[in-house]
Amino acid sequence: MTATRMHNFVNGAWRPAQAGDWFESRDPAHPAEVIGLFPQSGTADIEEAVSAANRAQESWRSLGLVKRAEYLLRVARLMEEDLEPLALVIAREAGKQINEARADAVEAIHTAQYAFSFGHLGQYGRVLGDEVQTKRCYEVLEPRGVVVAITPWNFPVALPFWLTGLSLVLGNCVILKPSEYTPLCGSRIAGYFEQAGIPPGVFQVIHGAGETAGAPLVAHPRTHVVLFTGSYEVGLRIKQEVARHAHKVCTIETGGKNAVLVMEDADLEMAVTAGLLSAFKTAGQRCVTAGRLLVDSRVAGRFTEQFVASAKRVRVGNPMDESCFYGTMINQQGVEKGQRFNELARREGFDILLDRNDEPLPTPDGYWLRPFVYTGPWRSDSVCLTEEAFSPHVGIVPVRGVEEAVAVYNDTKYGLSGSIITEDYRKAKYAEEHMQCGIFYWNLPCIGAGVRLPFGGVKQSGNLIPSAAGLVPVLTHPKAVTYNLDRKIVMAQGLSAEIK
Repeated sequence: MTATRMHNFVNGAWRPAQAGDWFESRDPAHPAEVIGLFPQSGTADIEEAVSAANRAQESWRSLGLVKRAEYLLRVARLMEEDLEPLALVIAREAGKQINEARADAVEAIHTAQYAFSFGHLGQYGRVLGDEVQTKRCYEVLEPRGVVVAITPWNFPVALPFWLTGLSLVLGNCVILKPSEYTPLCGSRIAGYFEQAGIPPGVFQVIHGAGETAGAPLVAHPRTHVVLFTGSYEVGLRIKQEVARHAHKVCTIETGGKNAVLVMEDADLEMAVTAGLLSAFKTAGQRCVTAGRLLVDSRVAGRFTEQFVASAKRVRVGNPMDESCFYGTMINQQGVEKGQRFNELARREGFDILLDRNDEPLPTPDGYWLRPFVYTGPWRSDSVCLTEEAFSPHVGIVPVRGVEEAVAVYNDTKYGLSGSIITEDYRKAKYAEEHMQCGIFYWNLPCIGAGVRLPFGGVKQSGNLIPSAAGLVPVLTHPKAVTYNLDRKIVMAQGLSAEIK
């Protein structure tokens, strides 16, 4: 069967790459199955998209906040009508279990609705009083221009809306470069915007590899904002490139070595559930995945026994199966990285509590990893305890009390997400105030996110500029405006305006 050829969405039309090169998207549960062929974009394609975005910028900005927001509401309604087919695309292309895929689509809908609401409220900057009563002061948020959004495969629909929803409502034009592992999801997003009647050049999708499509978009002198989610190594190169341009800003979200803290007074059933969700949802392939469970030594034995027993029952299998807990790894490289971390735990001398990777595979050619659990004392020189595995691989580390738990949490180069399970609000408050992270939870898993809140981390989990609701300062430039309503000039601070 011939695979369907998809195109870039540029300047309001579907176009193949000008060089005529293509790449494949494959089903990670059945890698022999080609989902589609997609354009491997190059310099000419980048130039066409950037030129179209810059041409569209002024008319899009002039449309106004409320009118721009209405496009996001149309898109949200189209996705609602298409929810189940969209979820099936996500499950097949990203390997996410169908319930997770459905949640991915719902999150995208909610994000588009949030962007619409933000724009329709019309709250745009601030009005301030002035020392001189005849002056009126206010702040105007001006769009920065052309936004490049480079998004990962693990939330192939939700994350593009995190980065593009507010971008569009605030008056920027957007070029989305989706992951080359989930290009069909990116094309579906473009289709919703096309159906919503988005003006040509305002929202575009360019497919291709990071080196040949993403990097030229970042470096192009006529793009103005870069929004990126991915590895720290790539994020660092983006920061360095952006720093070369006086007019560019960026936000990068680059993973973490997150943890769930389990205190001696924790509800252990809740703690085990939070640990399982945090460690194994999406096969551990989330930037907020918990690679560590930091458990008070006074309950570590009971917690470990219950956690391992539950991890043995976790169902791994066909992403389309509603009863599975998680589906596939995204590719062979992801499998191999997870296997290296599992082997590292052995070489570093930890006690292996569970390794289910000798069980029969759900499909012989799919990309599968089973839960892996180990335990041992905290070691800051341990690679598997301090580096991101991005796989279903978790360590249980005994600690003594909340202060030691927080100190161990902080003893990595990352600081994205963390949670504490405790019935004592004082412990929760101590953790909230002292954990070096951008996202904190009490009596919850550490894998959630809310678009109405900022999403980002500290240290090597980002560049201190959060995503989601935290993007407004990146997407706009605040212009300070002062009007004089008098017929004479009166200066502030008592400064004389008299000319002698």
